[in-house]
Amino acid sequence: MRKYVLLTILLFAVGATAQAQRFALIDMEYILQNIPAYEEANTQLDEASKQWQAAVDKVNGEAKSLYETYQTKASTLTDAQRKKQEEAIIAKEKEAANLRQQYFGNDGEMYKKQQELMQPIQDQIYEAVKEIAEQKGYSAVIDRASAMSLIFASPDIDISDEVLARLGYSN
Repeated sequence: MRKYVLLTILLFAVGATAQAQRFALIDMEYILQNIPAYEEANTQLDEASKQWQAAVDKVNGEAKSLYETYQTKASTLTDAQRKKQEEAIIAKEKEAANLRQQYFGNDGEMYKKQQELMQPIQDQIYEAVKEIAEQKGYSAVIDRASAMSLIFASPDIDISDEVLARLGYSN
């Protein structure tokens, strides 16, 4: 009898806990595609990236030109001249590598520009999702775009359009 009572209480507790959790989904890619500021930020990032890549390519081209010149004249150069030109080539290649790191490295200009342009948009989305989740009592909101193991989810729990509406963008 005692076991049945404990089992009943346990089943009731598990059932109540499982029922209390509510989930929702968002599709971050869909949300971002419907925010004009995101497209503008991407355009700015692309333009900056092209400029920085052009600067890196220019220095790489200079290094390649120095190397080609060295190759054509190597047989006529003295050891001292050869060494001097090799050092110039290496210095130019290092300059290109440093420039690439400065622009595209982990804490490079591209990362900083991306943070500057994208972080405010992401913060707005986060706040809208948080408000909706608190208002509707969701225990978790999962991003469908980045949930690798999500196989199926009912469209009924997708709140992406609601997030867009909260941000002032209606579809």
